[in-house]
Amino acid sequence: MKLSIITINLNNRDGLQKTIDSVVSQTFKDFEWIVIDGGSTDGSKELIEQYADRFAYWVSEPDKGIYNAMNKGIKVAKGEYLQFLNSGDWLWDNHILQNVFSNNDMDNTDILYGKCLVHDTNGEIFEYGPHYDIFTPFSMVYSTISHPATFTKRNLFDRVGMFDESFRIAGDLDFFFRAIIINSATTKFIDQTITHFSGGGISMTSPIATEKEKEIILNKYMIPGCGKDYSTYAQFREKESKIEECEKAISVYDKLYKHYLTRKIMHLLYRLVK
Repeated sequence: MKLSIITINLNNRDGLQKTIDSVVSQTFKDFEWIVIDGGSTDGSKELIEQYADRFAYWVSEPDKGIYNAMNKGIKVAKGEYLQFLNSGDWLWDNHILQNVFSNNDMDNTDILYGKCLVHDTNGEIFEYGPHYDIFTPFSMVYSTISHPATFTKRNLFDRVGMFDESFRIAGDLDFFFRAIIINSATTKFIDQTITHFSGGGISMTSPIATEKEKEIILNKYMIPGCGKDYSTYAQFREKESKIEECEKAISVYDKLYKHYLTRKIMHLLYRLVK
Protein backbone atom coordinates (compact mmCIF):
# COMPACT_ATOMS: atom_id res chain seq x y z
CA MET A 1 0.00 0.00 0.00
CA LYS A 2 1.40 3.37 -1.03
CA LEU A 3 -0.13 5.67 1.59
CA SER A 4 -1.64 5.75 5.06
CA ILE A 5 -3.68 8.87 5.85
CA ILE A 6 -3.84 9.49 9.60
CA THR A 7 -6.53 11.81 10.94
CA ILE A 8 -6.68 12.81 14.60
CA ASN A 9 -9.70 14.52 16.07
CA LEU A 10 -11.08 15.83 19.35
CA ASN A 11 -14.53 17.41 19.51
CA ASN A 12 -14.33 18.87 16.00
CA ARG A 13 -17.22 17.13 14.25
CA ASP A 14 -17.74 19.80 11.59
CA GLY A 15 -14.03 19.90 10.78
CA LEU A 16 -13.91 16.10 10.63
CA GLN A 17 -16.81 16.10 8.16
CA LYS A 18 -14.87 18.49 5.92
CA THR A 19 -11.83 16.20 6.06
CA ILE A 20 -13.95 13.12 5.33
CA ASP A 21 -15.61 14.76 2.31
CA SER A 22 -12.16 15.62 0.96
CA VAL A 23 -10.66 12.15 1.34
CA VAL A 24 -13.58 10.05 0.10
CA SER A 25 -13.69 12.05 -3.14
CA GLN A 26 -10.06 11.27 -4.11
CA THR A 27 -9.49 9.57 -7.46
CA PHE A 28 -6.38 7.91 -5.99
CA LYS A 29 -7.35 4.71 -4.16
CA ASP A 30 -4.08 3.07 -3.08
CA PHE A 31 -4.30 4.21 0.53
CA GLU A 32 -5.65 3.22 3.91
CA TRP A 33 -7.26 5.65 6.31
CA ILE A 34 -6.74 5.69 10.06
CA VAL A 35 -8.79 7.86 12.43
CA ILE A 36 -7.69 8.47 16.01
CA ASP A 37 -10.37 10.24 18.05
CA GLY A 38 -9.60 11.42 21.57
CA GLY A 39 -12.92 10.34 23.06
CA SER A 40 -15.02 13.17 21.59
CA THR A 41 -18.43 14.00 23.04
CA ASP A 42 -19.71 16.30 20.28
CA GLY A 43 -21.03 13.66 17.86
CA SER A 44 -17.64 12.96 16.25
CA LYS A 45 -17.73 9.32 17.29
CA GLU A 46 -21.14 8.85 15.69
CA LEU A 47 -19.84 10.46 12.49
CA ILE A 48 -16.85 8.10 12.50
CA GLU A 49 -19.20 5.13 12.92
CA GLN A 50 -21.23 6.39 9.96
CA TYR A 51 -18.13 6.19 7.73
CA ALA A 52 -16.55 3.17 9.45
CA ASP A 53 -16.38 1.16 6.22
CA ARG A 54 -13.99 3.80 4.83
CA PHE A 55 -11.43 3.33 7.59
CA ALA A 56 -8.80 0.62 7.89
CA TYR A 57 -8.68 1.39 11.62
CA TRP A 58 -10.37 3.78 13.99
CA VAL A 59 -10.55 4.28 17.74
CA SER A 60 -12.31 6.75 20.05
CA GLU A 61 -10.68 6.91 23.46
CA PRO A 62 -8.91 9.49 25.66
CA ASP A 63 -5.30 10.18 24.70
CA LYS A 64 -2.40 12.21 26.08
CA GLY A 65 -2.37 14.94 23.45
CA ILE A 66 -1.75 15.64 19.78
CA TYR A 67 1.50 13.72 19.39
CA ASN A 68 0.31 10.76 21.45
CA ALA A 69 -2.65 10.48 19.07
CA MET A 70 -0.39 10.78 16.01
CA ASN A 71 1.92 8.09 17.40
CA LYS A 72 -1.09 5.79 17.85
CA GLY A 73 -1.78 6.19 14.16
CA ILE A 74 1.83 5.47 13.19
CA LYS A 75 1.85 2.23 15.17
CA VAL A 76 -1.01 0.72 13.14
CA ALA A 77 -0.13 2.25 9.75
CA LYS A 78 0.93 -0.08 6.94
CA GLY A 79 1.47 2.36 4.05
CA GLU A 80 4.84 3.14 2.50
CA TYR A 81 4.21 6.85 3.17
CA LEU A 82 2.21 8.53 5.95
CA GLN A 83 0.22 11.75 5.70
CA PHE A 84 -1.17 13.47 8.83
CA LEU A 85 -4.40 15.13 7.69
CA ASN A 86 -6.10 16.19 10.89
CA SER A 87 -9.74 17.10 11.35
CA GLY A 88 -10.54 20.45 9.77
CA ASP A 89 -7.84 20.10 7.11
CA TRP A 90 -8.74 19.12 3.56
CA LEU A 91 -6.97 18.11 0.36
CA TRP A 92 -6.49 20.63 -2.44
CA ASP A 93 -8.76 18.87 -4.96
CA ASN A 94 -10.04 15.42 -5.89
CA HIS A 95 -6.93 14.56 -7.91
CA ILE A 96 -4.09 15.78 -5.72
CA LEU A 97 -3.08 12.37 -4.32
CA GLN A 98 -3.18 10.91 -7.83
CA ASN A 99 -0.93 13.73 -9.02
CA VAL A 100 1.59 13.12 -6.24
CA PHE A 101 1.80 9.35 -6.39
CA SER A 102 1.62 8.93 -10.14
CA ASN A 103 4.94 10.79 -10.31
CA ASN A 104 7.66 8.24 -11.06
CA ASP A 105 10.39 10.66 -9.98
CA MET A 106 9.92 10.14 -6.23
CA ASP A 107 13.31 8.36 -5.96
CA ASN A 108 12.42 6.61 -2.71
CA THR A 109 12.67 9.98 -0.91
CA ASP A 110 12.18 9.96 2.87
CA ILE A 111 10.09 13.14 3.10
CA LEU A 112 8.02 14.63 0.28
CA TYR A 113 6.37 17.97 0.98
CA GLY A 114 4.35 20.53 -0.93
CA LYS A 115 2.55 23.79 -0.37
CA CYS A 116 -0.17 24.36 2.21
CA LEU A 117 -2.80 27.11 2.21
CA VAL A 118 -3.61 28.32 5.71
CA HIS A 119 -7.08 29.70 6.44
CA ASP A 120 -6.73 31.80 9.58
CA THR A 121 -9.44 32.86 11.98
CA ASN A 122 -9.63 36.33 10.39
CA GLY A 123 -10.67 34.88 7.06
CA GLU A 124 -7.29 35.51 5.45
CA ILE A 125 -5.57 32.85 3.32
CA PHE A 126 -1.81 32.57 2.96
CA GLU A 127 0.69 30.03 1.74
CA TYR A 128 2.86 28.28 4.33
CA GLY A 129 6.01 26.19 4.18
CA PRO A 130 9.45 26.17 2.52
CA HIS A 131 10.02 25.78 -1.23
CA TYR A 132 13.51 24.27 -1.16
CA ASP A 133 15.22 20.90 -0.58
CA ILE A 134 18.27 21.90 1.46
CA PHE A 135 17.71 22.77 5.10
CA THR A 136 19.88 24.32 7.79
CA PRO A 137 18.85 24.41 11.46
CA PHE A 138 17.61 27.99 11.31
CA SER A 139 15.89 27.70 7.96
CA MET A 140 14.09 24.71 9.48
CA VAL A 141 12.71 26.58 12.48
CA TYR A 142 12.04 29.78 10.52
CA SER A 143 9.93 28.02 7.87
CA THR A 144 8.79 24.69 9.28
CA ILE A 145 7.57 21.99 6.94
CA SER A 146 3.78 21.83 7.08
CA HIS A 147 2.87 18.32 8.21
CA PRO A 148 -0.57 18.20 6.47
CA ALA A 149 1.22 18.80 3.15
CA THR A 150 3.91 16.19 3.86
CA PHE A 151 4.32 12.52 2.98
CA THR A 152 6.80 10.76 5.27
CA LYS A 153 8.25 7.29 4.78
CA ARG A 154 6.81 4.91 7.39
CA ASN A 155 10.22 3.32 7.99
CA LEU A 156 11.72 6.72 8.82
CA PHE A 157 9.87 6.59 12.14
CA ASP A 158 11.52 3.22 12.81
CA ARG A 159 14.93 4.72 12.01
CA VAL A 160 14.77 7.97 13.98
CA GLY A 161 11.90 7.46 16.43
CA MET A 162 8.34 8.72 16.61
CA PHE A 163 7.00 12.08 17.78
CA ASP A 164 8.29 13.29 21.16
CA GLU A 165 5.13 13.48 23.25
CA SER A 166 6.66 15.93 25.72
CA PHE A 167 5.97 18.69 23.16
CA ARG A 168 2.53 20.31 23.02
CA ILE A 169 3.03 22.30 19.81
CA ALA A 170 6.34 21.67 18.04
CA GLY A 171 6.59 17.87 18.11
CA ASP A 172 6.45 17.75 14.31
CA LEU A 173 9.32 20.27 14.06
CA ASP A 174 11.30 18.20 16.56
CA PHE A 175 10.76 15.10 14.39
CA PHE A 176 11.74 16.85 11.15
CA PHE A 177 14.80 18.34 12.86
CA ARG A 178 15.85 14.94 14.18
CA ALA A 179 15.21 13.26 10.83
CA ILE A 180 16.64 15.86 8.42
CA ILE A 181 19.27 17.78 10.39
CA ILE A 182 20.61 14.98 12.62
CA ASN A 183 20.00 11.85 10.53
CA SER A 184 20.25 13.28 6.99
CA ALA A 185 16.83 12.08 5.80
CA THR A 186 16.28 12.87 2.13
CA THR A 187 13.72 15.51 1.20
CA LYS A 188 11.98 16.64 -1.95
CA PHE A 189 9.76 19.66 -2.57
CA ILE A 190 6.62 19.03 -4.64
CA ASP A 191 5.65 22.24 -6.41
CA GLN A 192 1.92 21.73 -5.84
CA THR A 193 -0.57 22.86 -3.24
CA ILE A 194 -1.40 19.71 -1.29
CA THR A 195 -3.76 20.80 1.46
CA HIS A 196 -5.84 23.50 3.02
CA PHE A 197 -5.03 23.98 6.70
CA SER A 198 -7.67 25.24 9.08
CA GLY A 199 -6.14 27.96 11.27
CA GLY A 200 -6.92 28.56 14.91
CA GLY A 201 -4.91 25.60 16.19
CA ILE A 202 -2.60 25.76 19.18
CA SER A 203 0.47 26.67 17.11
CA MET A 204 -1.27 29.86 15.92
CA THR A 205 -3.09 30.78 19.10
CA SER A 206 -0.02 30.32 21.34
CA PRO A 207 2.88 32.01 19.46
CA ILE A 208 5.00 32.58 22.60
CA ALA A 209 4.76 28.92 23.60
CA THR A 210 5.56 27.92 20.01
CA GLU A 211 8.76 30.02 19.96
CA LYS A 212 9.74 28.59 23.35
CA GLU A 213 9.48 25.04 22.05
CA LYS A 214 11.54 26.02 18.98
CA GLU A 215 14.20 27.34 21.36
CA ILE A 216 14.17 24.01 23.23
CA ILE A 217 14.64 22.10 19.96
CA LEU A 218 17.61 24.22 18.84
CA ASN A 219 19.32 23.87 22.23
CA LYS A 220 18.59 20.15 22.23
CA TYR A 221 20.22 19.38 18.89
CA MET A 222 22.73 22.19 18.32
CA ILE A 223 25.14 24.37 20.22
CA PRO A 224 23.84 25.20 23.74
CA GLY A 225 22.55 28.75 23.83
CA CYS A 226 21.77 29.12 20.14
CA GLY A 227 18.07 28.65 20.85
CA LYS A 228 18.10 31.83 22.90
CA ASP A 229 19.71 33.69 20.00
CA TYR A 230 16.95 32.43 17.73
CA SER A 231 14.22 33.52 20.17
CA THR A 232 15.78 36.98 20.38
CA TYR A 233 15.93 37.13 16.59
CA ALA A 234 12.28 36.07 16.33
CA GLN A 235 11.22 38.81 18.74
CA PHE A 236 13.19 41.48 16.87
CA ARG A 237 11.90 40.17 13.54
CA GLU A 238 8.32 40.71 14.67
CA LYS A 239 9.19 44.25 15.82
CA GLU A 240 11.17 44.90 12.61
CA SER A 241 14.11 46.25 14.61
CA LYS A 242 17.74 45.19 15.00
CA ILE A 243 17.23 42.63 12.23
CA GLU A 244 20.74 42.96 10.83
CA GLU A 245 22.41 42.47 14.23
CA CYS A 246 20.37 39.36 14.97
CA GLU A 247 20.83 37.87 11.52
CA LYS A 248 24.61 38.14 11.94
CA ALA A 249 24.42 36.06 15.13
CA ILE A 250 22.15 33.47 13.48
CA SER A 251 24.37 33.24 10.40
CA VAL A 252 27.32 32.17 12.56
CA TYR A 253 25.49 29.01 13.59
CA ASP A 254 24.33 28.27 10.07
CA LYS A 255 27.88 28.71 8.74
CA LEU A 256 29.21 26.36 11.40
CA TYR A 257 26.55 23.83 10.54
CA LYS A 258 27.20 24.04 6.79
CA HIS A 259 30.84 23.09 7.36
CA TYR A 260 30.86 19.30 6.84
CA LEU A 261 33.37 18.41 9.56
CA THR A 262 31.76 20.68 12.15
CA ARG A 263 28.36 19.19 11.38
CA LYS A 264 29.62 15.62 11.76
CA ILE A 265 31.32 16.44 15.08
CA MET A 266 28.09 18.06 16.34
CA HIS A 267 26.08 14.98 15.40
CA LEU A 268 28.64 12.63 16.99
CA LEU A 269 28.61 14.61 20.23
CA TYR A 270 24.81 14.61 20.22
CA ARG A 271 24.69 10.83 19.91
CA LEU A 272 27.33 10.35 22.63
CA VAL A 273 25.42 12.61 25.04
CA LYS A 274 22.13 10.88 24.27
